[in-house]
Amino acid sequence: MNDTESRPVTHRLFTGVLILDAKVFGLALGILAALLVFVATNWLVIKGGEPVGPHLALLGQYFPGYRISLVGSLIGAGYALVLGTILGVATGWIYNRIAGRLDRGPE
Repeated sequence: MNDTESRPVTHRLFTGVLILDAKVFGLALGILAALLVFVATNWLVIKGGEPVGPHLALLGQYFPGYRISLVGSLIGAGYALVLGTILGVATGWIYNRIAGRLDRGPE
């Protein structure tokens, strides 16, 4: 009988750790961020009004070329895709490092 079989069932149940594929997680987060910026910008363009989206227009401070327009939504979506992917990959990598240490237990 090995060490895993001798532990109580509840202890064995909670010892598994999910490992993420950091690249896929990053790409999914990037696509989600790009879609969010694209939809939010075009929603304001369709809605119209004066002034059009002053708060969302502040993204232009971080994303050069971004404006509340159809072309601006594509530019913003591109920036959001890149930034979301980078942040997602970094988050997945950090999570996997921490999860790997937790899975091994105390050394």
